[in-house]
Amino acid sequence: MSQVSIVEFVRDVYQTNDFIPLHAPSFDGNEQKYVLETLESTFVSSVGKFVDQFEHKIEAYTGTAKAVATVNGTAALHAALYMAGVQRGDFVITQALTFVATCNALHHMGAEPIFVDVSPVSLGLCPKAMDEFLTQHGQVTENGCIHKQTQRPIRAVVPMHTFGHPVELDELIAVCNKWNITLVEDAAESLGSFYKGKHTGTLGDFGALSFNGNKIITTGGGGIVLCRTVELGDRTKHVTTTAKVPHPYEFYHDEPGFNYRMPNLNAALGCAQMEVLEKYIAQKRQLAEKYKEYFIESEFQFVVEPEYAKSNYWLNAVICPSIDARNELLKQTNDAGIMTRPIWQLMHRLPMFKGALRGELKYSEFIEAHLINLPSTPI
Repeated sequence: MSQVSIVEFVRDVYQTNDFIPLHAPSFDGNEQKYVLETLESTFVSSVGKFVDQFEHKIEAYTGTAKAVATVNGTAALHAALYMAGVQRGDFVITQALTFVATCNALHHMGAEPIFVDVSPVSLGLCPKAMDEFLTQHGQVTENGCIHKQTQRPIRAVVPMHTFGHPVELDELIAVCNKWNITLVEDAAESLGSFYKGKHTGTLGDFGALSFNGNKIITTGGGGIVLCRTVELGDRTKHVTTTAKVPHPYEFYHDEPGFNYRMPNLNAALGCAQMEVLEKYIAQKRQLAEKYKEYFIESEFQFVVEPEYAKSNYWLNAVICPSIDARNELLKQTNDAGIMTRPIWQLMHRLPMFKGALRGELKYSEFIEAHLINLPSTPI
């Protein structure tokens, strides 16, 4: 590693001797102004102008046909899976190397995950691993893909754009088409990331974004469903608004719905954050370049965006040469007041998903044992 210690390097980048978090929100725009305007209007819940404005800003930025704001990213993914036709008892292919919210959304649908390996190219779902699993265990029928051993449907696939780096979408779409499986993108971490010029979350039938406090922009808590068509978006909005049929005063609901609409207070914050998103992305990419340069002549491999993509570099990451080196770096930085962390434990190691079907997870296990996330607040 460089002669300058990682502690000295990070402190020099952030120009502080105080505690350095992994990723903190920044509020240096119109956040206070818009939130105060919301309070003064008294429209603080799920009806208000900022909800509509926020959805329109996301539509314009991502190029999606329709965006539907929700209370959080898990709710967005849950609604997207519902709209994709996932039902109780279905299988959904996803990656074991993900945040637990991905699998929680499946669980609350009554569906079960099938875990396949991630790709060294993206750290997201590997198209080759998915195809190999389906070749061994899947079968295409006139009613869709089924798992041969159980005869249960394999309804959808949910890749996650890990740390904001887009997965190999063309290849995944080809596998989905081959096996007649719906693609739902978990784009929770990838607002501002583009795959061959197209925003993540817009290439599948549905995508889900998150605006949690640690994301590239935040609404405090919040998420959004990106929908491929206006018609799908209108129905998603209906379902996430308790499926209430519009009427001046009557309450009539035509199906079981979700109370998932984003409050106007949160949307006000989001509108202000969208105004500075491009600045944040530029700052984060500048920070990533500094890390890349720092690690370039070391045994530590800094995780860079795939050649086909432009990433938001939501969380910077480095792959350590050994488990001992990983543990030493974690201790050195955290003892010095610089927050670093290991990646999530693989989902099949958690008690609620330990019995899930899975393929070989060789690269996922390697990454779990060797990767560290580095401070990533925009500089």
